Amino acid sequence: MRSMADTIERLARLRGQTGGPATASRLQRLQGFGSNPGALSAWYHVPKQLAASPPLVVVLHGCTQTASGYDLGSGWSKLADDYGFIVLFPEQVHANNSNLCFNWFNPQDIRRDDGEVLSIRQMIASVTAAHGIDERRIFITGLSAGGAMANAMLATYPEVFAGGAIIAGLPYATASTVPEAFDRMRGHGIPTPAVLQSKLESGAPHTGPWPRISIWHGTSDTTVVPAAAVAIVEQWRGVHGAGSRPTMSDKIDGHSRTVWRSSAGEDVIELYQISGLAHGTPLDVASGYGKSGPFMLDVGISSTLHIARSWGLVASFDRRPSAAPQPAADVSGQSMPDAETVNPIQSVIEKALRTAGLLR
Repeated sequence: MRSMADTIERLARLRGQTGGPATASRLQRLQGFGSNPGALSAWYHVPKQLAASPPLVVVLHGCTQTASGYDLGSGWSKLADDYGFIVLFPEQVHANNSNLCFNWFNPQDIRRDDGEVLSIRQMIASVTAAHGIDERRIFITGLSAGGAMANAMLATYPEVFAGGAIIAGLPYATASTVPEAFDRMRGHGIPTPAVLQSKLESGAPHTGPWPRISIWHGTSDTTVVPAAAVAIVEQWRGVHGAGSRPTMSDKIDGHSRTVWRSSAGEDVIELYQISGLAHGTPLDVASGYGKSGPFMLDVGISSTLHIARSWGLVASFDRRPSAAPQPAADVSGQSMPDAETVNPIQSVIEKALRTAGLLR
């Protein structure tokens, strides 16, 4: 456990930290949210038109980014204004990591009730209490190091989240040093599926349902190679009772989406493989959500909008896949002969119920 002296030192550095979101930011600072052992900062946005018992989306930026910069690029607070949910932005500080990366590779920061994951959990508890959040509808997403830390939050506090979306991220607890972190980013030394699943299950003493997982990765990402996305799928299959073969694949806005269903027949893991995307968050600026910039890449598909839609935060009646669902394929593209297909009417009904908060 991190020593008291270390915690005090980090908090002192945090109090001396200057900067934060620019004047034009739509976010406000979250104050006094707990002991904050990870010495993180926090920002949030509450829409003027807020639903009763609103959902909460936690958004984690990538390396070299800030909370306000990632919000501007991804469009999450604008989407929250349109659909009445609250967004929370934990923020890394230079005193903890000179590149502003969340420390997803530091064992102390990804251990339940310790370090950065506990700080983020305290932020969630504070916002939940202050705004009457529907605790059945708390979600988390992040890019790169933020995606890896989102995965750590899902592993260490699975009871908190209904779903998570990991963009260009990495599997949980597969690195414990900076050199190991770079190796995993390059696809070197990724553990076997059995070890990946064991590491996930060791994150928390959990016996209830596990969060649904959405994974987004570019096929041309050379910073965090696509093998990391496959490893995340493997890590989460076990707790969901999903088979090694996916259930269904289709095209969304021209990009590949592959789905795994649980032993109970529910869609629990989806993998978006974005053709030609380098390292960053996929955007469709024409959707009205997001702005292109470093690591915020306009490729004609809005991960923000699709992720929110999959969580039932955005009505799904206008969703029109660019092609009919195809027989399931594994992530290498090999067809599966006995795959199931999606019932579009049932999907619309279920998504409408989720939007109304009547179905998880």
